[in-house]
Amino acid sequence: MAQKPLRLLACGDVEGKFDVLFNRVRAIQKKSGNFDLLLCVGNFFGSTPSAEWEEYKTGIKKAPIQTYVLGANSKETVEYFQDADGCELAENITYLGRKGVFTGTSGLQIVYLSGTESLNELVPGYSFSPNDVSSLRTMLCSASQFKGVDILLTSPWPKDVGNFGNSSGEVDTKKCGSALVSSLAVVLKPRYHFAALEKTYYERLPYRNHIVLQENAQHATRFIALANVGNPDKKKYLYAFSIIPMKLMDAAELVKQPPDVTENPYRKSGKDTTIGKQTPAPEEESACQFFFDLNEKQGRKRSSTGRHGKSSPHPKQPCKPPQPPGSCWFCLASPEVEKHLVVSVGTHCYLALAKGGLSDDHVLILPIGHYQSVLELSTEVVEEVEKYKATLRQFFKSRGKRCVLFERNYKSHHLQLQVIPVPLSCCATDDIKDAFISQAQEQQIELLEIPEHSDIKQIAQPGAAYFYVELDTGEKLFHRIKKNFPLQFGREVLASEAILNIPDKSDWRQCQISKEEEETLARRFRKDFEPFDFTLDN
Repeated sequence: MAQKPLRLLACGDVEGKFDVLFNRVRAIQKKSGNFDLLLCVGNFFGSTPSAEWEEYKTGIKKAPIQTYVLGANSKETVEYFQDADGCELAENITYLGRKGVFTGTSGLQIVYLSGTESLNELVPGYSFSPNDVSSLRTMLCSASQFKGVDILLTSPWPKDVGNFGNSSGEVDTKKCGSALVSSLAVVLKPRYHFAALEKTYYERLPYRNHIVLQENAQHATRFIALANVGNPDKKKYLYAFSIIPMKLMDAAELVKQPPDVTENPYRKSGKDTTIGKQTPAPEEESACQFFFDLNEKQGRKRSSTGRHGKSSPHPKQPCKPPQPPGSCWFCLASPEVEKHLVVSVGTHCYLALAKGGLSDDHVLILPIGHYQSVLELSTEVVEEVEKYKATLRQFFKSRGKRCVLFERNYKSHHLQLQVIPVPLSCCATDDIKDAFISQAQEQQIELLEIPEHSDIKQIAQPGAAYFYVELDTGEKLFHRIKKNFPLQFGREVLASEAILNIPDKSDWRQCQISKEEEETLARRFRKDFEPFDFTLDN
């Protein structure tokens, strides 16, 4: 049976004209049937506050289609995008994040880069840097089987996109646009690339991603720039198209060349070089940095052989874990990691206090290497995760608490196993289970109980989005995320009156404290946890 194509809409600068956009989408869907997604590039918000947006934000009005948007392009709109990793802005409207990859349940792969280009040392919140582009390249292109991505979303045009192509009208593509975006398009080879900001519509002729007679044929790229919503000249701002995810297509069908295909606009004529090569990948720190001293004494490295530095009969091999994709907040080798929150480091995993935790002893179990979810973990990493889980249960039990674990593999790029202790005096395990199930039902989330000794890999495939809870009894609850999911759901349930009774802490951003306070909590946890910490054993 042939794969059914996805029906998508792409839109240019909305600039706060939400009613105009969504009324147009409703009209299109009434005439042509429903579409699966709406992707918005450019300026989603206007430069001044909008009463219209408040109606969507508060639920008075609702977007008629699942809508994904890019972030700010100016300081005036940064306030709307609080979470760099993306968040739900309103019902059916989701901010993708500063940069990353969104993979749908169909396998469709969408790469996004928010903001405008900045080469300054201090990058503002509405811009991207060479390091941001390099990290996306590293994240995607390091895989040996990488062939390209389905869709690339950027706000600026790529510089020189008009080379060898049809006229781009009043826009001079040799002067306009971002060289960093061009360099990203070269290596990612998107089948569709959407951009905006220039207030005009330009559909470039498709271009090749290979050199004829020198390289194997590859799929072509279509670049489409979209105008601003409701523009007086009635330039096209909505683009409808159908697409079958690349991973589901027959190889011969994928590389078929359109009759009007041109040369790659970013490739210098006569040379096997491309524009944007001057952007180096950020240097990655050595894996040996993982073994640093977590005690209060400074300047002394902890040997990887044990608490007292004695040789182990099975010494750890200097095996380098999966590399971080540039500026990942949780890869231990990344300079972005807030290392003062780290409280224990093993061979494959580490333990850190949660930023803005539900309690002073709310911790995360994280892999040292870059893994997106439990589904991707190798056997040795899984074994150490389980060891940390068992140790934390013992630790919290000694302090009159039971712990709840949950993972949300949705809108996240690095596995974070949240471990939240609940005082025994608060409630029973059955109360916690009932709270998750009842609140899931209220939000029309299908939370299923799975067998105690089953492996999550048996019920979910790599790349699948899901939410997973594990109780201290071994009971497990699982939800397969299909479209939208409340990012704070796990916290909201645990913070509710039925469990911890701290509803004001359901959003971690409302719980942040100073770095000095975080350092004090981390020192206290390390000291308390030390008798249980297996990483310090001989």
